[in-house]
Amino acid sequence: MTENNLPILVGVDGSEPSVSALRYAAELAEAVHAPLRVVTVWQYRALIPYFPPEAREQEAAAASALSISITRAIGEDDTVQLSRDLLEGSPAQRLIQESRHARMLVLATRGAGGFARLLLGSVSAACAAHAHCPVLLVPSGTTSNRRTAAAPSSDSE
Repeated sequence: MTENNLPILVGVDGSEPSVSALRYAAELAEAVHAPLRVVTVWQYRALIPYFPPEAREQEAAAASALSISITRAIGEDDTVQLSRDLLEGSPAQRLIQESRHARMLVLATRGAGGFARLLLGSVSAACAAHAHCPVLLVPSGTTSNRRTAAAPSSDSE
């Protein structure tokens, strides 16, 4: 695959900053006529190697975060050449691995992690240091010209 055919890779975790990064990445992909690959990486931390029901619940939650993020950022816009993947493993390691096959990696500076005071999250920092392609870190509060889809209502559950 030539570099011109490589996708712009964007990691989302369902957080508002990651949805903003996805909007920005979609706008960038359209501008450079690149496909967009949206991934969510989830990790089950077990002491024993088996896949219990809790892991399936975590996987389902990650799949939901991926779908909701795409809906909130892009909506039904069929002009975006988009693929999506749900990957298991360490988020930083998997994104770095997947960056080998990307034109650019786009991430929010902070995701759903627990240390809100930090300027840069651990996944973003690791990817910026070790990715195999250029990395664009989108700060919280960054807006794009892309229209925004309405967030799904939590009342509908």
